[in-house]
Amino acid sequence: MTRRRSAILVLEDGRTFHGEAYGSVGETFGEAVFNTGMTGYQETLTDPSYHRQVVVQTAPHIGNTGVNGEDDESTRIWVAGYVVRDPARIGSNWRATGGLEDRLAAEGVVGISGVDTRALTRHLRERGAMRVGISSVDDDPRALLERVRRSPQMVGADLSAEVTTEQPYVVAAEGEHRFTVAALDLGIKRNVPRRLAARGVTTHVLPAGSSIDDLVATGADAVFFSPGPGDPATADGPVSLAREVLTRRIPLFGICFGSQILGRALGFGTYKLGYGHRGINQPVLDRVTGKVEVTSHNHGFAVEVPGAQAGAVVPDQVIDTGFGGVQVSHVCLNDNVVEGLRALDVPAFTVQYHPEAAAGPHDADYLFDRFAELIEGGRNA
Repeated sequence: MTRRRSAILVLEDGRTFHGEAYGSVGETFGEAVFNTGMTGYQETLTDPSYHRQVVVQTAPHIGNTGVNGEDDESTRIWVAGYVVRDPARIGSNWRATGGLEDRLAAEGVVGISGVDTRALTRHLRERGAMRVGISSVDDDPRALLERVRRSPQMVGADLSAEVTTEQPYVVAAEGEHRFTVAALDLGIKRNVPRRLAARGVTTHVLPAGSSIDDLVATGADAVFFSPGPGDPATADGPVSLAREVLTRRIPLFGICFGSQILGRALGFGTYKLGYGHRGINQPVLDRVTGKVEVTSHNHGFAVEVPGAQAGAVVPDQVIDTGFGGVQVSHVCLNDNVVEGLRALDVPAFTVQYHPEAAAGPHDADYLFDRFAELIEGGRNA
């Protein structure tokens, strides 16, 4: 059996892990984060929100079902690097068209396998997300550490322009057309317009730098702000656009990065979480219905509302803003992070997690129905 090339992983605090090259041979840098999903690795890899992040999979076996041509959430793999413990030697699934490692190598994604991902995850939980480097071309940890510490941080990173569509495109409604939505692509996943299409919505996906005139020119009944990567504190353009949408009382729905954009537009701050929420098993309370949902997350930043310090229970009260009253509609039950906002005097709401979740769970899919109801209400107002 051919011996694999050795590789090393070095965190910016100097912690070092040894393993074997997985995917492309080379060197890469990014923010080290961990994903707790037991499935859906192809969707994770192709999610633009993971741009410039090195993803650690906490599930020990990755690649079991290979890859296929249907489950990508964008046109390419976006992760900066990939860390797994025990990659499958053979992918086995009736839908598979290839192997995961071959796909990683073909797209130049540098990874490492054979790593104690449990120890690495515990380290990140204790110390927080941090910069990391993976190399299968240089086995000197000290030299790699120097390069890690020179690499850019996620705080202050403005990345939407690097992942957005270059040209507008349209995803048609399935069956009878009901509404038209203008979606600002800050790193949109394919399943968003698919979930809207299933409700009779035609979606015009527009570049991140679009103006209010661009959105209105689509004939949109409503506006959607997509998920995406980077620090929301840098997204002044989308924040100004969101304020324009709110001022015109156009129905607005935002997910993840889009939720943080709306939060800023309403006058709230944002902050970086210690190690973020990433995975498909996060419990969230919907304060509107009183139900607890198992949800999919991928965010390293969150909205900060008055009266709620980090880890404290978020007040269930109306907060006065320049656009009227706002309530925190969803809260993460693990750490009390704000997971959704609902405006009371303008037609707008957001969630920080992913109701479009692919490969699941689908507890929060109803939020697209709530968006359709908001649009219908705006038409009848």
